[in-house]
Amino acid sequence: MTAESRGEVYAQDSAGEDYGLHSGVLGPLETLAQSVSAMAPSTSPSLTIPLVFALAGNATWFVYLLATGATLLVGFCVSRFARLSASPGSLYTYAADTLPPAFGVIAAWGLLLAYIATGASVAGGALYYIGVLSQQFFHLTPPALLVLAVVCGVAGFIAWRDVKLSAELMLWIEVVSVSLILTVLAVLVFRFGFQFDVDQFKLKGVTLSSLGPALVLSIFSFVGFESATALGGEAREPLKTIPRAVMQCAILAGVFFMLCSYSEVLGFRGEQTQLSDSTSPLHLLANRAGISPLGVAIDVGAAVSMFACVLACTTAAARVLMKMAHSRLIPRALEQTSSRHGTPGAAIALTTALTFAPTAVLALRGVQGSEMYDWLGSLSVFGFLTAYALVALALPFARRALGQHSHWVAALSIVTVVVMILIVVFDLRSATDAIHARIPWIYLAYIAAGLTCYFLRRPKNPPLTD
Repeated sequence: MTAESRGEVYAQDSAGEDYGLHSGVLGPLETLAQSVSAMAPSTSPSLTIPLVFALAGNATWFVYLLATGATLLVGFCVSRFARLSASPGSLYTYAADTLPPAFGVIAAWGLLLAYIATGASVAGGALYYIGVLSQQFFHLTPPALLVLAVVCGVAGFIAWRDVKLSAELMLWIEVVSVSLILTVLAVLVFRFGFQFDVDQFKLKGVTLSSLGPALVLSIFSFVGFESATALGGEAREPLKTIPRAVMQCAILAGVFFMLCSYSEVLGFRGEQTQLSDSTSPLHLLANRAGISPLGVAIDVGAAVSMFACVLACTTAAARVLMKMAHSRLIPRALEQTSSRHGTPGAAIALTTALTFAPTAVLALRGVQGSEMYDWLGSLSVFGFLTAYALVALALPFARRALGQHSHWVAALSIVTVVVMILIVVFDLRSATDAIHARIPWIYLAYIAAGLTCYFLRRPKNPPLTD
């Protein structure tokens, strides 16, 4: 694609091409809610931070500091692109409009897998917490397939019914869940006083070899923070609100995760149960603070937050599918939108089915919800890292095409690409069992299949982007 044609594409996207979506219906808070909910920040203190602690120990907060830095690098690149272009294709559009077509295809399929696998992962997490709560209150375990079908089906229905309603619902779910967690942490400080944990700041007992695998796990807490870019056709003033939402989400999430990781490690000092072995760490901390009802509320909030994440991932993945259909990568039937609701109904239905399918297969094989969260989340990380790296790679070329070349922007883009590659290397080295060792090969086979389909269909297709 020439510099002139790239400029025309960005101008066209910025003007807002009509995809059949209801434009301008989402304000700044609702746009921010999409990114926040796709991350599901209130689930990390319960499920992800204990896993990171098992590897990093006293360096858990430090690992999240490193992950925040990596996320801010990606956020910088994404927000710069989001000032130039707004479309439902999210990061896929950024890469496809700038890089050779094959890279756009890789970004499209990688990002699609990332959102669907994340949605399936947190559906498994919801199954886990619903099981915990059912055992606690009713002494029974609900049928896994029924729970998964309800979680995915209801999320799909809300995503189809009204994007504004789904954004507002996601926002309030996360606000309540995060507020409950912060309340528990604040009461702990009030009850026991502020304590400076020297062991954590000295990184006592930490080995350098454990930081890499822990960093990979911590990155999963952040993935999805860029998903507001999928609302380019529906946000008001998207060239302003979306870049702002992406950076706000990265900063706020980083501070929240570091605070939670430091507080949880400190809060478990002297407890017989290790943080890494706790099935509900915040529930235990709430009991220690003398506010056990909030512990139950946090468990409920974690389950509901995971539902909100399924909803956010369904919303984002459906719009990526719609843009892929618009670009002829997949059948054009998937770009159809409802004239009444302004949502891509066919794409949402397919996304819902694809989210439910892997969890259903795993449930039938007796896999627990916590394992689904781990395995499918690990798979999704590869898709996100691929899309992040390609967007960072494309940014200097896009700015040069528009006459906005900057050496420091190009330097930051290169650093971001290198950091993404290093994280992938750490991920490959962190495989501790046969299942995690197979995940990279599953991802590569998936990308190879996507590229094969593209090259087989290429002679019949128009250019990758319109």
